[in-house]
Amino acid sequence: MSRLSLQRRLSARRRPSVPRRRSLLRRLTTAVAAVTALTLAALLGAPGAQARTGEASFQVLVFSKTAGFRHDSIPAGIKALTELGAANSFSVTATEDASVFSAAGLAPYKAVVFLSTTGDVLNTTQQNAFQTWIDSGGGYLGVHAAADTEYDWPYYGQLVGAWFKSHPAIQQAKVVNEDRSHPATAHLGPTWTRTDEWYNYRTNPRPGVRVLQSLDESTYSGGEMSGDHPITWCHPQGQGRAFYTGLGHTAESYTDSNFRSLLLGAVRWTAGTVTANCGPTTTPAGTSSNVHLFYYPWYGTPQTAGSWRHWQQGGHTPPTDIGADLYPALGPYDSGDYAGAVAQHMRWIRQSGAGVLVYSWWGQGSYEDGLAQGVLDAAAREGVKVAWHIEPYGGRTAASVAADIASLDRRFGDHPAYYRSAEHGGKGAFYVFESLRITDWSALDAVTGDNIVLAQTTDTSKIAHFSGMYTYDGIAGATAPGWKQAGDYARANGLIWAPSVAPGYLDDRAVPGNTTPTLGRAAGATYDKEWSNALDPAIGGSPTWVSVTSFNEWHEGSSIEPADATPPAGHGYQTYDGAYGRTGANAETAYLDRTAYWAARFEQAR
Repeated sequence: MSRLSLQRRLSARRRPSVPRRRSLLRRLTTAVAAVTALTLAALLGAPGAQARTGEASFQVLVFSKTAGFRHDSIPAGIKALTELGAANSFSVTATEDASVFSAAGLAPYKAVVFLSTTGDVLNTTQQNAFQTWIDSGGGYLGVHAAADTEYDWPYYGQLVGAWFKSHPAIQQAKVVNEDRSHPATAHLGPTWTRTDEWYNYRTNPRPGVRVLQSLDESTYSGGEMSGDHPITWCHPQGQGRAFYTGLGHTAESYTDSNFRSLLLGAVRWTAGTVTANCGPTTTPAGTSSNVHLFYYPWYGTPQTAGSWRHWQQGGHTPPTDIGADLYPALGPYDSGDYAGAVAQHMRWIRQSGAGVLVYSWWGQGSYEDGLAQGVLDAAAREGVKVAWHIEPYGGRTAASVAADIASLDRRFGDHPAYYRSAEHGGKGAFYVFESLRITDWSALDAVTGDNIVLAQTTDTSKIAHFSGMYTYDGIAGATAPGWKQAGDYARANGLIWAPSVAPGYLDDRAVPGNTTPTLGRAAGATYDKEWSNALDPAIGGSPTWVSVTSFNEWHEGSSIEPADATPPAGHGYQTYDGAYGRTGANAETAYLDRTAYWAARFEQAR
């Protein structure tokens, strides 16, 4: 069953950005290239010449070839790196000759610096040689426009961490030094105010890298990364090392002693002469009882349920052809497979950092009702709690919902997985979907003394007898209509506010012919935008809880459950490939891990 709400006709608005400037390649003339060569020759004697002082302990290659926009700070960067080498016992070779990217050509070097390279600078043979060199233990350091390079080479996207998207005008901003244990940032204080050209990136690299520095987007204009804006990071790559910094647009940067120290620490780490922890930033231990995932136990297979349930929606023929635009990593599973699919779900929910699943419940005696005990048992084994989503089953009334809540309390209220809010007197939690279908909810007064019951709306005139509000809608979160007003009202009146965020919405295989409303995932940017809206007090209204639509509603394409990176061919399935810079199988858990990041930020904000 695919659920279209009135709010889903709201579409996400995209901010204008400065487009990538690869097209400027065509404007470069032979004369400009000649001037560039002369500049390098003046600095180093000739392209490829080495600058040495004393005995060098290792060699570094600085590569500054451009096939797009060319930064006039490149000579200053070469000069700075050469001087750093002379003062710190390593030699620097500067070149724009890509033929050095061969097994023999790269063999002398411990690190390669891509200094504001742009566009396609390596051919396939050179790419393969560079990949082998990195994965066998080499070190890569990307500076500034290195992120504006090799867009058609997926490996490079993993190496750099994130590709350039846009930038505002050069201006001052505050850099937050998140990790000062790395030799590149150990000399800095908690923050660093400086002037540069601040890149926005196509994806947020955080899930796969260790972020060393980020930007405080409130301190400048034009940041487009929803308040989480990494600017310097590092990570292992095969047996090698990769480091990137978005700093370094201006020539003045390379005379700044703090920036020079950053470059020196980065070179030493990429060359492998000093060590640092560059594994992905760890999410704080534990889960958040204030992040709730809508969970659907309505799937079935012939082997367990006797027939296909829900997977066939839209006229499809499982198991390879299902009514969803994404294909689950577990395949079309059975919600009654407690030891298999359900147990894995609970592990994944815990990985997501969410402490509570909201169980889709379709009335007493329903298929979902019959599976509740098994899901509760599986949840208890992983320390996950269970709240309830009262769906619009046939014959539902306010009185029947009150009776349902009382019944669920009696049947499962003593179960260790039964969610009770410690901050609200140990009350259970019930979300009522499409609550506006019923106008008089006075029957709830019999159960709200011991339970939290939420209406699906932001209309505060429609919540009499309820304990608060949620939205469910997976599209509206991109614009957050009415969220601040709802949150302000809830806070002023002692009510719960639990806006819903989603990674996107796409249901055209489940509802053939439906092309609107939809909301693309944008490689994770949509999810980040909705979370950012929820957590911004000026937009989201300071939520009590954040609810996520959804863990596994496959028909609507709103799932964060892992999607198969190699789904059955011939059906047009999408994947999570590219989400937060991840590719292939590594992308399958991208939304789980991103949820953990946002859950941790929510807890910090609270």
